[in-house]
Amino acid sequence: MDTRLADESAQAEQPAAVPALLLVDDEPNILAALKRLFRPLGYRVFTADGGAAGLEVMARESVDLVVSDMRMPEMNGAQFLARVREQWPETVRIVLTGYAEIGATIEAINQGRIHRYIAKPWDDAEVLLIVRHALEQQALKRDKARLERLTQAQNEQLKAFNASLEEKVRARTEELRQTMGFLEVAHEQLKRGFVTSIRVFSNLIEMRGGRLAGHSRRVADLARNMARRMNLPEADVQDVFLAALLHDIGKIGLPDHLLEKPFASMTREERLEVMKHPAKGEAALMALEQLKGAARLIRAHHERFDGLGYPDRLTGLSIPLGARILALANDYDEAQTGTLVNRALSEADAVAFIKEGRGKRYDPATVDVFLGIAQGQPQAMPELALHSGQLEPGMALSRDLVSRDGGLLLAKDYLLDALLIGQIRNYETVDGRPLTIYVHARKGG
Repeated sequence: MDTRLADESAQAEQPAAVPALLLVDDEPNILAALKRLFRPLGYRVFTADGGAAGLEVMARESVDLVVSDMRMPEMNGAQFLARVREQWPETVRIVLTGYAEIGATIEAINQGRIHRYIAKPWDDAEVLLIVRHALEQQALKRDKARLERLTQAQNEQLKAFNASLEEKVRARTEELRQTMGFLEVAHEQLKRGFVTSIRVFSNLIEMRGGRLAGHSRRVADLARNMARRMNLPEADVQDVFLAALLHDIGKIGLPDHLLEKPFASMTREERLEVMKHPAKGEAALMALEQLKGAARLIRAHHERFDGLGYPDRLTGLSIPLGARILALANDYDEAQTGTLVNRALSEADAVAFIKEGRGKRYDPATVDVFLGIAQGQPQAMPELALHSGQLEPGMALSRDLVSRDGGLLLAKDYLLDALLIGQIRNYETVDGRPLTIYVHARKGG
């Protein structure tokens, strides 16, 4: 809220100022009587013995209501109130008149636009009631005008904010355009927007750095490979793949020190907190129709074949097959990153860890499929770390190409052409930082 609006709001909360009355009459006894009548009510009361003196008071004081006699020398009540109306139109105007002054009263009504007229001799209670009601109406009008000014100012501020927001959206859209170019090329065989969103979600935890970088993508690749070897329908393979990308989404709220702390080293309280993440992950995705199958697998991916897992203590084949696959793939990668047991295991030791859990932690069928993959894996090809100026068409990525904030630009094994190389260089120009691109050291690399 800007200063002007803040001032308006502050004024709205302040108590109203004491009303000020101006009594105008050329007869001192009338003025004295009126002054005695109003003084006990706490009003600020000013008096004047004629129209000219009344105008002087009006010029130097903030007056809310004027009570003027009709018959006065030099300037009568109609003339005086007409001047008041011209110069101080918000001031309430009341005229005192005798029964014999009906013509002058009409003149006052026409020229001075008076609020009321009071006949002499007056009734004190009636006069007090008339003045009180007039001041209340005036206060309501002022509040209405103030609120209208405040509303107008807020509307203007909202318009300015909307214009600024639209400009920010346009600027952000332009920044994203370069990234979207990579995504459209990399996933032209997939449901582009949907899969891209899933990959963005999977990066949320990994963007916090440390040993988590690349964990979800590695687990997803292994789990999808296992699912296909077990001849799952393609729709179920897709659910396994998406669940693997998002299996840690429930950890978003965990503190950094718990994300990389081995589960075996945690205190009881820490374990209880971490053990909530499968259910939280399912809850986070339940509103998305396309992810209902994946959400069910995420909830069950820490269940154990022997029933000692969590959160539902499922056993054996009551655990969804996709979750049994995901449990093994996740543990295999975490064993190597040091987030499962108290030390980071070598690849061979991680394979041995999985074999030892056969029939206990893991479904024997998934272990057998995993071992077939592990034993048949070819030795990793050597790779080169290049900058964009060294890239040539025909080179293949040996690692995922990611932005500085962890967003996926191109997937591992993607074959580069002249167009993609140009887009990589354009992205570096927009981002302001060079990328390191890892490619296979083979023909063309």
